[in-house]
Amino acid sequence: MNNDSSIAQIAAILREEADRLGPGARLPSSREIMRRHNVSPVTVSRAIGQLAAEGRVVSRPGSGAFVARRAGDAAQDAPDLSWQTVALGDRVVDEGPVSALLGAAPEGVVPLTGGYLRPGLRPDRQLAAAAARAVRRPDAWAMPPLTGLRELRRWFATQAGSDVTEADALIVSGGQAALTHAFRALAAPGTPILVETPTYPGALSAAKAAGLRATAVPMDREGVRPDLLAEAFAVTGARVFFCQPTLHNPTGATLPPERRRQVLEVARAAGAFVVEDDFARYLTAQPPPSLASMDRHGTVVHIVSLTKILSPSMRVAAVIARGPAAHRLRASQLVESFFVARPLQETALEFVGSPAWRRHLAAVHAEIATRRDALAAALAELLPEAEPHLLPAGGMHLWVRLPASVDETALTEAARRTGVLISPGRLYYAAEPPGPRIRVTHMAAAHLTELREGVRRLAEAMAAVTGREAGRGDGREHT
Repeated sequence: MNNDSSIAQIAAILREEADRLGPGARLPSSREIMRRHNVSPVTVSRAIGQLAAEGRVVSRPGSGAFVARRAGDAAQDAPDLSWQTVALGDRVVDEGPVSALLGAAPEGVVPLTGGYLRPGLRPDRQLAAAAARAVRRPDAWAMPPLTGLRELRRWFATQAGSDVTEADALIVSGGQAALTHAFRALAAPGTPILVETPTYPGALSAAKAAGLRATAVPMDREGVRPDLLAEAFAVTGARVFFCQPTLHNPTGATLPPERRRQVLEVARAAGAFVVEDDFARYLTAQPPPSLASMDRHGTVVHIVSLTKILSPSMRVAAVIARGPAAHRLRASQLVESFFVARPLQETALEFVGSPAWRRHLAAVHAEIATRRDALAAALAELLPEAEPHLLPAGGMHLWVRLPASVDETALTEAARRTGVLISPGRLYYAAEPPGPRIRVTHMAAAHLTELREGVRRLAEAMAAVTGREAGRGDGREHT
């Protein structure tokens, strides 16, 4: 038998064996084939190579040749990824609450959700102009200082107030990244972290991803209660307290000056950090002094972002800290992402240093006041059984208490079917909620007429859930 016929014959034998063994099975070794059929290593190698070219076998160096899975057999072609469940263990990152807050409303659905400026209020043209100027700056595409552009750090330090300096500021990629850095840097996995209740769901998710156990501290209309904060520190041994002292999300509460001092005293007595998420500093015309400006001992880690006031894609924020905590935060930023892209930093610096910044702030503050009042009025008229927690001095939301008999999950689903999106209150609690709540947002609707229509649809959903007659109102805009 010549060499070509030997190769063809061995290939035919191996085809039959492959069909008999089935997908995934290992063919006999080359040494075994040589022994059985008295052929050379070259003949065996070329025969297996021919079957590999036909897609019948897969060669794995050091392991041998295996029967390939049959094309078109979906069950056999689908990869088996179940092994990852064991390998990953129980370190679950829950993205559900965050993705729910970031989801876009489908066509024809009124969004009473969201946390960013609506498109018509975003300063898109002014940001584009600032970006054009920024990229013409010398070294605009060079590597920035690792802690951020000096001028931008100085600007954020000035915004924080008191004796905060540019050396205390670190530029990071948005407020959510700042929370992640802070939680990982300040607390060890498995330890507790104190949070207001209710609180921002993104903070709860970031804490869980860092392996921290969130413990709820109750609030009232003026914010977190210092007496219960002290008790929580004593009971849990926690060394970190996360809070939003200005226009708290979702309640809208703002800590008064005396209570701010009390919170700092309680934290200092406990030897603990206060992570101050000052996310809404630019969403009110008269923001109070930050906790950072009242802190002399490195107790406060201050976070402030430009995302809420400018654009979802303006992922520029500052973390302000002092002492060893500042060093650890900088190390966290460095090993995770090196630095924030320089063109984005340059654009932010261009914008906040231009006259457009002040004009934009004034426009946003006026729009917030108009929309907040319109939402509150529509709720009072069309859904009087839903009671706002308070009327905040800024921000984008109203926190609404529902009658105790209402199932907030059922209401959320009924509202979706009726064509309006709301945020269920359960998302905002680290522990059992005290009763049904929802958060409604006034900023995402296209205009006041749509905002009122959203409340009308919500009232219709409430009627469907409770079996009562919907509130009065014909859905038309009143002047």
